[in-house]
Amino acid sequence: MRLVADGATPTSRLVLVKDLETDDGYAFELANPLFLAPGDRVAFEDGGFVVVQASGVRLSPIGDWATRCGPGSPRRQ
Repeated sequence: MRLVADGATPTSRLVLVKDLETDDGYAFELANPLFLAPGDRVAFEDGGFVVVQASGVRLSPIGDWATRCGPGSPRRQ
């Protein structure tokens, strides 16, 4: 499923996330899988990943950035 990480677009259904790929070949790999509930909004802020729940609670899940494509990166099979 494609998520819009603009901090404004809510998710439309329950989604299990373990990593998020950007359009420019990077990925934010979460330390633990995370469920996003309908209405949650996601964004990349200050070098990390942020979830704003429908209730207004902000979460900053732990994870690391990785390169998914480009010179020197592991090839995807």
